Amino acid sequence: MRLTVTPENLLEWIALRINLVPLPLLHAQLFPIIGKAVLEAADKGVFEAVHRGRQTVDAIASECRLHPKALQELLSLLVVLGYLRYQENAYTLTRISRRWVLQDNQESVFGMMRFNNRVVWPWLEQLGNYLQTGEGIQYHDHLTTEQWLHYQHAMLAATGTEAKEFGRKARVPKHATLMLDIGGAHGQHSVALCRKLPNLRAVILDLPPAIEQAAPLLAQAGMGDRVCHQPGNALTDDFGESQYDIVLMSSLAHHFSDEQNRAVAQKVAKALKPGGVYIINEFIRPEVGGKSDGVGTNLVGSSMDLFYGLTSTAGNYTVREIQQWQRDAGLKPQKVTTYLSIPGRAMVAAQK
Repeated sequence: MRLTVTPENLLEWIALRINLVPLPLLHAQLFPIIGKAVLEAADKGVFEAVHRGRQTVDAIASECRLHPKALQELLSLLVVLGYLRYQENAYTLTRISRRWVLQDNQESVFGMMRFNNRVVWPWLEQLGNYLQTGEGIQYHDHLTTEQWLHYQHAMLAATGTEAKEFGRKARVPKHATLMLDIGGAHGQHSVALCRKLPNLRAVILDLPPAIEQAAPLLAQAGMGDRVCHQPGNALTDDFGESQYDIVLMSSLAHHFSDEQNRAVAQKVAKALKPGGVYIINEFIRPEVGGKSDGVGTNLVGSSMDLFYGLTSTAGNYTVREIQQWQRDAGLKPQKVTTYLSIPGRAMVAAQK
């Protein structure tokens, strides 16, 4: 997936073709404004206000306690971006906003937008220091209770669509009865597989602060005792021996170093039953030089690699690297499964 500049007329098309348009200026000037504007609009309740019928500038400003002139400028940008429609002095939501931004929508990414606006945005100011020193933020060590809450809502929002596709596509033993979900606090991937496999139960191993904030979210899934939390740490805890048919580690490998991921793979291999599978679910870092790895070179994988390097000091890994951890643990890699809804993301699975 790529972000592209689309010409609106023939002259603009020609200007782009002959390299007359300073694209770096667009990246440097426009993209930060656009990103922050969308985050603030969500966090300030603009989309919710329009959804509730506050469709004029003054009505939205009153509802959200915003300055009318500043709000007008924001609304105009949201119209251009396709989040709002303007007609006869009134604003209405577009299909994009109704599906993806409203808080109560099951597929909404609002939780991620609020987390990025309130917590992540200040982190980006540390990118220059990271590039100079290689020292990331290691945010899991510094989150407050409120930030942990925003973080869990963000992770839930990020997996709303993904978990459904994961449940359909994950290659797992049909008669699996026990699953270990490493670092899967909100539990949506476990829930998806338990709904698919009637005899499956899942244990979610995660840090106590994560479980504290994620437990109410998991309860909403209505899985009872089929999906439960277990406080622990993947780097220090033992997973047992020959216990699990499925072990999943989703969105966690990028927090660990290569050495730590190898150590986890060894423990997972020991904990799997014969025929069991180990699924590492991650954004994939493109191979150097753009060599195909079954997932492809894309903006998502590259940008997330830099982001995770900044925030966790580790980063994304290539399919080749992930499969090597699995091979060295005595597991046999399977065919990589990619996502239609989340470009640049993949399930890298191996079997015992």
